[in-house]
Amino acid sequence: MDINEIVKEVTKSVIAQAESRTAPALDASAGRNAAYDAGYAQYMDHTVLKPETVKATLKKFCDEAKQYHFASVCVNPANVPYVAAQLKGSGVKTCSVIGFPLGATTPFIKAAEATEAIKNGAEEVDMVINIGALKDREYDVVYNDILAVVNAAHPAAIVKVIIETGALSDEEKVAACALAKRAGADFVKTSTGFGPGAATVEDVKLMKQTVGEGMRVKASTGINDRRICDEMLKAGAVRMGTSKGIKIVKGEIDPRAGR
Repeated sequence: MDINEIVKEVTKSVIAQAESRTAPALDASAGRNAAYDAGYAQYMDHTVLKPETVKATLKKFCDEAKQYHFASVCVNPANVPYVAAQLKGSGVKTCSVIGFPLGATTPFIKAAEATEAIKNGAEEVDMVINIGALKDREYDVVYNDILAVVNAAHPAAIVKVIIETGALSDEEKVAACALAKRAGADFVKTSTGFGPGAATVEDVKLMKQTVGEGMRVKASTGINDRRICDEMLKAGAVRMGTSKGIKIVKGEIDPRAGR
């Protein structure tokens, strides 16, 4: 069976299961009146990706990540050497985005970008898939795109595959996750933060159902407080791409969320 048939079968199966499943009700008290909890730090990829980011901001994010013992600091490739030096010996990993934010560069360029980022100190890379190719059902193209980064990164760094859920149908989300799993990536990730929409509980559940226990899920974009974080954890995510990690650890609730 070729890769197109594999994706077709996986997509058909997962969508059928998702449509027949009744989603469990979320605990309405999740995240409410929560006190400081350092255990949440392990889920945080402290993220600073705006193009105008300066070193003073990078240092602030690194200092915060070290203080709260976050999982990583996630930055653009040009900022990896500085961030890796700031985080050296702290136990906080340096994470670099690849093909960001459009995913429209070639597999060769993405692999080269990952190779250089790892050489400069990155221990995790978050790559954006070729979204247009996925929507055209050019699954070989998408698979080889992911595989190029996986081959460049492993075993030195883990690979998170950003599928940009806000731009995809459920069938396309399942296909993207199935391709990432087949290519040997470590995570699938919801969003860049530069595309349409934000992470949703429904998308995280669908992604986790597709990849199973062999892969992990990262929720990114819109993870603004403890309550939302709890919802994503319950849905199956184990990393959060957010600049609000301190609020989450402290148990703060964003009153603007309207939840």
